[in-house]
Amino acid sequence: MFEYMGDRISNAIKNIRGLGKITEDNINDAVREIRLALLEADVNYNVVKEFVNNVKEKALGMEVTKSLKPDEIFIKIVKDELVSLLGGEYAPLNTTDKFVVIMLCGLQGSGKTTASGKLANLLRKKYNRKPLLIACDIYRPAAINQLEEIGKSLNIPVFKKDNASVLEIVQDGISYAKENNLDYCIIDTAGRLQIDEKLMNELQEVENNVNLNEVLLVIDAMMGQDAINVITGFNESLKLTGCILTKMDSNTKGGVALSLRHLTNIPIKFVGDSEKMDGLSEFYPVRMAERILDMGDILSIAEKVEGLISEDDAKEQAKKMQKGTFDLEDFLKTFKQIKKLGPLENILKMLPQARSMGLNNISIDPKELAHIEAIILSMTPYERKHPEVLKATRKIRIAKGSGRTVEEVNQLLKQFETMRTMMKSISNGNMKLPF
Repeated sequence: MFEYMGDRISNAIKNIRGLGKITEDNINDAVREIRLALLEADVNYNVVKEFVNNVKEKALGMEVTKSLKPDEIFIKIVKDELVSLLGGEYAPLNTTDKFVVIMLCGLQGSGKTTASGKLANLLRKKYNRKPLLIACDIYRPAAINQLEEIGKSLNIPVFKKDNASVLEIVQDGISYAKENNLDYCIIDTAGRLQIDEKLMNELQEVENNVNLNEVLLVIDAMMGQDAINVITGFNESLKLTGCILTKMDSNTKGGVALSLRHLTNIPIKFVGDSEKMDGLSEFYPVRMAERILDMGDILSIAEKVEGLISEDDAKEQAKKMQKGTFDLEDFLKTFKQIKKLGPLENILKMLPQARSMGLNNISIDPKELAHIEAIILSMTPYERKHPEVLKATRKIRIAKGSGRTVEEVNQLLKQFETMRTMMKSISNGNMKLPF
């Protein structure tokens, strides 16, 4: 998502590096490149026009100081405008009220049912809520079965009721939640291939008779600019409080995310960034702008790490890296913690300059990670703490114990030693990072 557009914008900014001052002549090419990048990413034409004009207006005449160079000033302006375009401030979901009811709506195939499960999973893990999924897609039996399967896989209860109206199911579901000490109801509603009167009447009946804290529209990011019309159509009949953009991990151009808030004033609250049940992320405009510009998203990495690695452990590991005493026992511990974060390639993509270093195209085979773990586990605790004792006979034993080859054992040890040396140099300030 956004990779091609982000690369085009980054290249445009690089072209003004080294200039003494920002003038209309020397930024015209950069502005033109940004305009093309946004249009090719399927951003609405009027949004592009306004964005480019704002960037140009703010950039012209800005003084270049010793501390800030032209490209640094320009990238700050572009970043600030991207943040503004994406909504400016983070718009959180209601997670503070003691009892919350939210309704998910959208067209058929937008991913509502899956998004319901992902949202319930996030609320339970991050906010310690006790969610209930309420199955209200009474026209598509497969949707109810799908929601039940999702609930079963996550160990989250699902409420359904046969031969009842949608309003009755919602009201009885809320009563069930209160009786069973569940504090967050997520209503999964029916979808249509297009907006129609019957669908809207059904959703309006729920909105008029139930105290809804949030009404979220689930939008398929691959729809492109048609998504704006869908949002407008739903918002004319319902009081939308936000959107969930699904399939942002696909090859979508991402233009809808840049157009949506500006054209509809409906905040993006979540984006679906993988097919797994933990593949839903809260939407932060600043972080998204930084990812577009290849500045990384360290805060999101930190949030993923939080709860998996204690502060004391992190400090201890940092000290060992600095001293060069970080051993294979420490590596194994860190390795197991990193595995809990999800696919490693997704983490690498969040690092600063990930695209310029080619980290966004890395594909990591889970089997290879399992092989690394098997090799280390085949070592004795002493060998892990003192890898320098690993000579030929020990390596043969480790290879046999892990089912791998001696060459693979040697390769792992070599890579570990390289990593340890690099970490020590970085910690001591002797090595400049590539960003």
